Amino acid sequence: MFEIGQDWKIAALKTSLCACFYNGGEKMKEKYMMIALKEAKKSLKYNDVPVGAIILKNNKVVAKSYNKKEKYQSATRHAEIDVIEKASKKLNTWHLDDCTIYITMEPCLMCTGAIIQARIKKIVYATDNNKYGFSKQTNNLLEKNNINITKNILKEESIKLLQDFFKNKRQ
Repeated sequence: MFEIGQDWKIAALKTSLCACFYNGGEKMKEKYMMIALKEAKKSLKYNDVPVGAIILKNNKVVAKSYNKKEKYQSATRHAEIDVIEKASKKLNTWHLDDCTIYITMEPCLMCTGAIIQARIKKIVYATDNNKYGFSKQTNNLLEKNNINITKNILKEESIKLLQDFFKNKRQ
């Protein structure tokens, strides 16, 4: 009778655990992006571009926000800036290097600068910002700062929210 060796069993277990972690990791990213999308919808109340952001530390949401440019008539009241301020206040530090930021749209150059200054090392965003996104403005700014980028999480949902907003704005 054929016996499966102990090494093979361990390798099979590690492989299945990695697969479960990967699939669970994608599901977790979607879960957190749904929270950011919920925040983005709050911007609509103030006729602002629907962008939402959350910050996680140890897989727990520590801050949430949305665009408030129209609400406060301030060009700097982007979701990312506001959520960084909230997280810093809650954690009592501006060093957010153990945190991840989830954003419904690729951050602009100003927000990218704030993310770098806050020492955030992981950015997860839903859709590209073809007009003002950091990737259109700079070459490898985030790579130089060792920031991990994951994109296209719930991309279609974010695009639909943005398209509906601009469609209604033109009517």
